[in-house]
Amino acid sequence: MSIFLVGLVLFVGMHSIYILLPGARTAAIARIGYNPWRGLYSLVSLTGLVLLIYGYGLARQDPVLLFEPPAWARWFAFVLMAVALPLLIASFFPAPTRIGRFVQHPMLLSVTLWSVAHALVVGTLAGVLLSAVFFVWTLAARFSLIARPMSAAPAKPPEPMNDWIAVGIGLAVWAAFMFLLHDWLIGMPLV
Repeated sequence: MSIFLVGLVLFVGMHSIYILLPGARTAAIARIGYNPWRGLYSLVSLTGLVLLIYGYGLARQDPVLLFEPPAWARWFAFVLMAVALPLLIASFFPAPTRIGRFVQHPMLLSVTLWSVAHALVVGTLAGVLLSAVFFVWTLAARFSLIARPMSAAPAKPPEPMNDWIAVGIGLAVWAAFMFLLHDWLIGMPLV
């Protein structure tokens, strides 16, 4: 469990610097430069992600059960993930999407839905902790974005085709996880 916790702290901690310590981030960039900062940020985040995944795998070998997930939670999680994955895909489009304009931060909403879905169906200490930390992080990030002064972004009109592409790719990824990838990558079949 300790490897999992170190990975969680490194990954979420690095992603929380802009939320909790924006001045420290700005000072670090001024001191070492933007690209070295990006390299350090990426290295620490990747290290945290690897430790998080590896540690979670170890924690799953000897799980501490907190609760037995309710029967309806599995199907509810499937629905939440069918919404979360198109939102995640929409967040990567360089041109604006109507989805992005409507929810403003589709990746944050996607991670929020992912964390709720998984908190409901996992029931183990490591799973609930992982979901809860990401849920709290998305809320903190959302409040940070609300409190931050807005920059004048160019007001390009949304590209409607990008919405359809995001939904199509998102649902294809959802189906792939449902029927193959979740079992292959996570070791737990969904259907």
